[in-house]
Amino acid sequence: MNSKFKIENMEENSENNLYANLKEAFLLREDITFLNFGSFGATPKPIFDAYQRFQRELEYEPVQFIVNKGPEYLKESRIRLAEFINCKADNLVYVPNPTFAVNIVAGSLDLKPGDEVLTTDIEYGACDRTWEFYCGKKGAKYIKQPISLPIESKEAFLSDFWKGFSEKTRLVFISQITSATGLILPVKEICEEAKRRGLLVFIDGAHVPAHIHLNLTSLDADFYTGACHKWMMTPKGSSFLHVKPEHQEQLDPLVVSWGYNADFPSHSQFLDYHQFNGTRDFSAYLTIPEAIDFMKWHDWWGVAEGCRMLVQKWLPRLCELVGSKPLAPVTDEFIGQLGSIPVRCENPIELKNILYNEYQLEIPVMVQNGQVYVRYSINAFNTEEDLVKLEAVLKELLERKLIY
Repeated sequence: MNSKFKIENMEENSENNLYANLKEAFLLREDITFLNFGSFGATPKPIFDAYQRFQRELEYEPVQFIVNKGPEYLKESRIRLAEFINCKADNLVYVPNPTFAVNIVAGSLDLKPGDEVLTTDIEYGACDRTWEFYCGKKGAKYIKQPISLPIESKEAFLSDFWKGFSEKTRLVFISQITSATGLILPVKEICEEAKRRGLLVFIDGAHVPAHIHLNLTSLDADFYTGACHKWMMTPKGSSFLHVKPEHQEQLDPLVVSWGYNADFPSHSQFLDYHQFNGTRDFSAYLTIPEAIDFMKWHDWWGVAEGCRMLVQKWLPRLCELVGSKPLAPVTDEFIGQLGSIPVRCENPIELKNILYNEYQLEIPVMVQNGQVYVRYSINAFNTEEDLVKLEAVLKELLERKLIY
């Protein structure tokens, strides 16, 4: 399969896959109410078809694909992604997931004993563990600054956060959209203040691309990682790390392979070190242009707005039902397509299993700082009826005293 045939085939396939009912575009089981898009996303049929076409091309011509065509496809994909998130393509490298990216940066930074990395106490657990591991090895400290919940205002959040700053702080690590709480945090203001204080900034944007607008040039973070396999809907294992040019050469490869001291180096050590980590199927990265086109054809920002409005409409009602409150003002400033409902229960794992096995609800039950959250996600295939069902299930769980 030559490149010209592949591209023409993709274009024809894409143009014939416009869906009036977007639920029909997804491969999700019809008997499950899927309210957990936030964890791993879900891939529409045209994007998944493109994924399989790349995989077939890989198997038709394994050597040519991996050695010659693959790097060109990766370059094309990075250029399209860079246009989508407004940055330069050479400042991007693909990684399997944001945790991989955090490991690259955390393992490479020249932290000294006593240095501090400032974060919040509502970060993603895998990233917390990564920073604790590397800070522990280097004698640095990972400062998880407590954030008062519910957040009253952006100003209140920023006041809380900067109380964790000290003269030993070297880097700020913070989520743009948090995992357990689903909150959008004011990272633009964090970046601006960090620069004023002479600090590096690393933003975990796992939930951001195609969830809310992202402009990496104006954000101006030193390091930024985002997932494409969540809200951009690409196949699993496709994410990126963006690094400003002045920091790229200090980042060691997480896996040392042919790109290190390359026999035939490219124009970028950053790409050489991090783009290839040995033999693997990188087809998921190559579907990003198809995902961007799919969103364009289906007015995805309009879709996202409708989903966000549905989340915001129901969040106060569902919180009131279980006797709690939303974690922040229910506005676009803090709430996107994720809504976290604080609940009380004795066994969160059992609760999640009951929700799936007894009620056919795929929805996460998350625990952070001792607080349990039922977090729902809304995307194109969801309807208000899904939230009507969630409300009915929560009422029954209250009656059964599984939540209280």
